Amino acid sequence: MLKIRKYKPEDITAMLAIWNEVVEEGDAFPQEEPLDEKTGAKFFAEQTRTAVAEDEGKILGLYILHPNNVGRCSHIANASYAVASSARGKHIGEAIVFDSIRYAKTLGFHILQFNAVVESNIHARHLYERIGFKQLGTIPRGFRMKNGRYANICPYIYEL
Repeated sequence: MLKIRKYKPEDITAMLAIWNEVVEEGDAFPQEEPLDEKTGAKFFAEQTRTAVAEDEGKILGLYILHPNNVGRCSHIANASYAVASSARGKHIGEAIVFDSIRYAKTLGFHILQFNAVVESNIHARHLYERIGFKQLGTIPRGFRMKNGRYANICPYIYEL
């Protein structure tokens, strides 16, 4: 049974494998460099919430949640999601998005905003829209793909 829970230090190795897989694919996360044990532990610890999706002791996905900005805009949250390629299509992404929404509300955020959903990331976009996220527009050529081409990005918001 899938369980979403706060990450533990012993989860870092599995989390890094999933996170770095998405970074290496080069079509969703803005990061270009993989995280190692040291940088990954620091990165995940700095988030407002880092959670993993676990099934039968195996980490299948994770998310990070944090303010999108500071000061007068700190009531807006941002999140990133990663699901192991071997576990995609099993509704893990949906489960972690719903968990992040629940925690964002609990933490006092008013809005969940995604700054840069790549237009070609159809599965994520359909999920967000099915849940009730609203696309704010399109930023032409806002994301440099791994192959060097530029793709449009679509910012999304969800009012909590």
